[in-house]
Amino acid sequence: MSDTTADAIPTGRPDMRGGEHPAFRMFFLGIVFIALGFVGYSVLSDLHAADGQGVAIGAFVLLGLALLIALGFEFVNGFHDTANAVATVIYTNSLPPLVAVVWSGMWNLLGVLVSSGAVAYSIVSLLPVELILQVGSGAGHAMIFALLLAAIIWNLATWAMGIPNSSSHALIGSIMGVGIANQLMAPHGIATQGVDWVQVTKVFKSLLFSPICGFALSAALLILMKVVIRNRKLYEAPKGDQPPPWWIRGLLIGTCTGVSFFHGGNDGQKGMGLIMLILIGAAPTAYALNRAMPDSMTPGFVQSADYAAEAFRAHAAPGSSAPDIEEARHIVSDALSSRNVTGPQVWSALAVLSDSVSNAVKSYGSLRSMPSASVSNVRTDMYLTSDAIRTMKGGDTFTTDENGRLKKFMAALNEGTRFIPIWVKIAVAVALGLGTMVGWKRIVITVGEKIGKTHLTYAQGAAAEIVAMGTIGLAEGYGMPVSTTHILSGGVAGTMAANGSGLQWSTLRTMALAWVITLPAAMMISGVLYILLRQVF
Repeated sequence: MSDTTADAIPTGRPDMRGGEHPAFRMFFLGIVFIALGFVGYSVLSDLHAADGQGVAIGAFVLLGLALLIALGFEFVNGFHDTANAVATVIYTNSLPPLVAVVWSGMWNLLGVLVSSGAVAYSIVSLLPVELILQVGSGAGHAMIFALLLAAIIWNLATWAMGIPNSSSHALIGSIMGVGIANQLMAPHGIATQGVDWVQVTKVFKSLLFSPICGFALSAALLILMKVVIRNRKLYEAPKGDQPPPWWIRGLLIGTCTGVSFFHGGNDGQKGMGLIMLILIGAAPTAYALNRAMPDSMTPGFVQSADYAAEAFRAHAAPGSSAPDIEEARHIVSDALSSRNVTGPQVWSALAVLSDSVSNAVKSYGSLRSMPSASVSNVRTDMYLTSDAIRTMKGGDTFTTDENGRLKKFMAALNEGTRFIPIWVKIAVAVALGLGTMVGWKRIVITVGEKIGKTHLTYAQGAAAEIVAMGTIGLAEGYGMPVSTTHILSGGVAGTMAANGSGLQWSTLRTMALAWVITLPAAMMISGVLYILLRQVF
């Protein structure tokens, strides 16, 4: 629990060692060891269940290394984002620091466990399609290592300076850097997708929305609270180390709990999709398809695939011969690379892929019964078809009924390929919690002391966290990544402005500068790493 904070406690600063007790450490370490044992057991069980197929030693080493780096990203994420959730309860003396950190970690864990996975795959969808489908290749390994290392390097750099920074921002910048580098390295005349700018724009809008939303809504909520709730104690700063009245304390602990829960549900997913790519690349037999799908879903899945094939075939060029399966994959892959998924030729190819998926599942009875030799091709067909339906420009080509059937088929395909095992969620949650416990002090001090010119009041802490909790929860529901750091630090700044407390502009300028340069910095680091790693793998 050591940190660089001085032993002497500055005036107005809570005792950052408050609540430390060997029992807390032993309890948390016990959870960590149990979780690690469960993860190891789960991986071995998954491999054994997949027809007993083992993993080559080289692939197993790469799997272990890549998983450590992916969990390292979530560990560093804990430095930044989870620390924001506990800043207000610590600086209002609502909970002792270590108790707050452990409490937050528990709710992060629960948030991760019940998360849908939508955010995880919205991040993955930013990657070039050919790298996702060939994640087990040298280029796929270079992609995973480059983007994770770049995000970790930038997060550590900003943490060392005590600057709240968005892990989402850094990861998306890293993905963009890899995509652009992949496009630049493609042989002349070979179609390849660099960056899906449509998806990047959607995600970037949500990240841009984060600080603005946090500032404006928190300021408005504080003003509303002053009108509605007239109890002056709520608008006071803590006196020494005295905790607030019980009802204020309950409010602040409740908002901290909500932020931690929704943070786990949103930010905790950002490494999950990448971990799944790692698993698919190293052990495709066990992880390329969702073998947990019950056999009872097979008839509905097949029927949905047949309906989709029929809809695509109805809009193919009349009298033209259907492409063979390899040609169909190339046609759809090229259409996705050019972001132009439309036209009779593409519809004909998608009909072939839909038929291929339907026939494969009918032949073996279910996804779990799929032999290892067929897994890769079936996953490729499923992923290409799903991504094509998501991005296709059909316009008025398809009827309302056909569009409904295609979306139903896409949902079934996603359930079969875009899943997250429970042990992955547990591993990510533990990594987040460990990161919070090790590196929380720097960011907590910045949020608590260096944004406003006066000490944080109870109402300011509550307003900032209520807004953060609601915004992150809504984003999780819509499958959009947002920045906990930007929402909460922006919220604290908004309450300081609304309260007339004054702002420390030097800190805000530094945070704004970090926000601006994170994207190009992460892009440059990941792009260079990708080019270098392509020479190794």
